[in-house]
Amino acid sequence: MAIRDLSVLVGVILIIVMLVIPMPPVLLSIFILINITLALIVILVAMNTTEALQFSIFPSLLLLLTLFRLGLNVSTTRSILANAEAGGVVATFGTFVTGNSALVGFVIFSILVIIQFLVITKGAERVSEVAARFTLDAMPGKQMSIDADLNAGLISEQQAKNRREKIENEADFYGAMDGASKFVKGDAIAGIIIVLINIIFGLIIGMTQKGYGFSEAIDTYMRLTVGDGLVSQIPALLISTATGIVVTRVASEGNLGTDVSTQLLRYPKLLYIAAATIFMLGLTPIPILITTFISGVLAFGGWWLSKEAAQDQEPDLEEETEQESSDMKSPENVVSLISTDPIEFEFGYALIPLADTNQGGDLLDRIVMIRRQLAIELGLVIPVVRIRDNIQLNPNEYRLKIKGNEVAKGELLLDHYLAMSPGVEDDSVEGIDTQEPAFGLPAKWIAEETKEDAEMFGYTVVDPPSVVSTHITEVIKQYAHQLLGRQETKQLIDHLKDSYPILVEEVTPEPLSVGEVQKVLGKLLRENVSIKNLPVIFETLADFGKMTNDTELLAEYARQSLSTQITQQYSVGQNGLKVITVSGKVEKTIAEHVQQTEHGSYLALDPETQQQIVQSVASQVEQLSLQEETPIVLCSPATRMYVKQLLERFLPQVAVLSYNELEPTIEVQSVGEVNVA
Repeated sequence: MAIRDLSVLVGVILIIVMLVIPMPPVLLSIFILINITLALIVILVAMNTTEALQFSIFPSLLLLLTLFRLGLNVSTTRSILANAEAGGVVATFGTFVTGNSALVGFVIFSILVIIQFLVITKGAERVSEVAARFTLDAMPGKQMSIDADLNAGLISEQQAKNRREKIENEADFYGAMDGASKFVKGDAIAGIIIVLINIIFGLIIGMTQKGYGFSEAIDTYMRLTVGDGLVSQIPALLISTATGIVVTRVASEGNLGTDVSTQLLRYPKLLYIAAATIFMLGLTPIPILITTFISGVLAFGGWWLSKEAAQDQEPDLEEETEQESSDMKSPENVVSLISTDPIEFEFGYALIPLADTNQGGDLLDRIVMIRRQLAIELGLVIPVVRIRDNIQLNPNEYRLKIKGNEVAKGELLLDHYLAMSPGVEDDSVEGIDTQEPAFGLPAKWIAEETKEDAEMFGYTVVDPPSVVSTHITEVIKQYAHQLLGRQETKQLIDHLKDSYPILVEEVTPEPLSVGEVQKVLGKLLRENVSIKNLPVIFETLADFGKMTNDTELLAEYARQSLSTQITQQYSVGQNGLKVITVSGKVEKTIAEHVQQTEHGSYLALDPETQQQIVQSVASQVEQLSLQEETPIVLCSPATRMYVKQLLERFLPQVAVLSYNELEPTIEVQSVGEVNVA
């Protein structure tokens, strides 16, 4: 155990000993001086801290110092009443203050106790109570502010964690200070009671047991009592003052001395006014020499501070100009201008209430939930969404950017609701015709008073924040493969390695690099296949990675390994799957036109045949859409990725599955066939 730890433990034990065992006067004098020294150190530390948490041990230290002081009071009281002495320090303080009159000394001591109890202690107690209450009340707002800065990309995850910990520590500190200040108040009351005990019982013991006369007893015990009270109340006064300083301290870059001197003397001209006022007092019976000296010092101080301020301004301007010039020339400044955010959400000024928490906006909280939801669904950590207003947009317009490129936009009417049509238009529901931005469904912006009528006619009515949240969610899903780069892939691999180290070692860096793993995962995300089940994907890459490094083929193998997941994804709420099958003729045609190269394979089909296949699929999809069924094209494993490549440009919403990607237990019903003439 360290010497520091032992010293604290020994100190606590000595305090307990002091309460029980009588102490010799010399040892009492040593402990009294130690008590005064500790009180001085505490108040100096309190004055030099820039924020309260830098002295976080203060509540516990306050309790120990109070206990130490009470232990000294018990020991000195025992020594005064038993031996009519309490060491040289107590006697010196008592003689110095009382002088030739014990009554005058007692009055001075009483004034000191009143200042300690009614001014310092009561004030520190009240400030501690209010600071604790305000700190606890402000916690939710501070937490929301941290979440807002995190979502806006102003701070990192680690910075947000540190700021949350700081808020919690502040709440704990001010709560502890609120309780610890009660010890200071109790200590002041105990000091008053101990003084009365010393005087009353000192007189009784001195006159009855020691044979002192009344005046001699008063002189002896009053002097010792005043000395004991002083050596106890002076450290208590310092500790109480330190308590007030700590709980009233606002975080700043300087200590208390720096802040007081800087802020109090910030306006030199005010010193001239003060100097003139003091000089005018010299025209009264107040001695003019004194007022002239003080006013002269104030006037000189005002002149000197004004001169210093004038000299400091010019270098500051020059330094600022040089700094701006160097910033413009520095390559780091240019690099920061070309950086782009992974996801940006911009909106016009009329949509500011969406993100402004003071106006009831909850967009920041919704985006936090979107990131969590997509992390669960896709298995991908979505980057922070940077939110900003843009005056170049129309007032009600918003747009979403992925890696600097605009990928979606829309318009919102904050004082309206979006009513999506049930399929049968009703002219009795009046509104502004529009399209639902996420899925392109026909809709209307309706007033709030029309909301209930629209719901009665079967319209799906949603508020503007829900509209934009849904749009953001769907767009991020659609472009999730672009958000997964090598760095993000490395983070996923490192996370998997914590649980499956052997599996990761078999896959990367040999036979597959991080870039090749990223391409496989990106191809899965591109077709809306979640990569959350990363162990299964890596098992497949471990099995087939040594056979081929074709990422297209490896992605197909991974899809087949995720057959249970894919089957559940497309059969939710259904007893089976209604699919459009690809005829044998079309599959044979596609297989015959696959070209193999050293960089992979691709489909080299003539434009006329491509058009026939796409038109055949489009007609089948249209019929399924009328029946409100999800369009799914089913083909053989050998041609699946080529069919998807063919349809992706024209029908990106159509899912293309292979037979190996469906569980044998699922019932498949063919409702159409893709064929060519």
